[in-house]
Amino acid sequence: MLEWWTTHFPPALRELFLTSAWETLLMVGLSGLAGAVLGIPLGVLLRLTDRGGVLEQPTFHRVAGGIVNAVRSTPFIILLVAIIPFTRWLVGSSIGTAAAVVPLTIAAAPFVARLVEASLREVDPGLIEAAQAMGASTSQIVFKVLLPEAVPGIVAGLTITLVSLTGYSAMAGAIGGGGLGDLGIRYGYQRFLPEVMLAVVLLLIVFVQAMQSLGDWLVRRLRH
Repeated sequence: MLEWWTTHFPPALRELFLTSAWETLLMVGLSGLAGAVLGIPLGVLLRLTDRGGVLEQPTFHRVAGGIVNAVRSTPFIILLVAIIPFTRWLVGSSIGTAAAVVPLTIAAAPFVARLVEASLREVDPGLIEAAQAMGASTSQIVFKVLLPEAVPGIVAGLTITLVSLTGYSAMAGAIGGGGLGDLGIRYGYQRFLPEVMLAVVLLLIVFVQAMQSLGDWLVRRLRH
């Protein structure tokens, strides 16, 4: 494997691979973090306002859930292009790694929200009722009952989100988003270098496997 790598890829191209891999890691990490910061509170709010929730508000839940579903159902490549004006206004450019983080975050947040909502639904209602009977406030129920009990499910959901963002980041390369996807398109596809495309695919597979293994390990530790 090492001999194949050094034979087919000169030093300049190997350096380009390292730079692109770092850009992918940066895109996935930043958008995953931002998506979690936005998506976890949204998921909690969706659960609290659902029927039978602590803050039952069916109308608000339907409206918020509809918006979340609308964003989730939009193909990422369309979302990527549709929000170019917003991306340019926010970061000053519509190309590059920083610009790619914006649509990746917008795609990740509603995805995280639904996964968090599903995890919170698995919490035993008896625990919530017991907390309410002892006079716990809504914030205490959220931070001392719901979130602690749902942590393994939330971590598993975040792992799925990061894996999905890896694929989305490769799509972002189609419009100059940087990363391994951009490298695969510019060198593997446009310059007819199949070995570059193969190497990009292999690196993405390794990247995804590493994230999934780490996420599975964290879930097992948290459940214990």
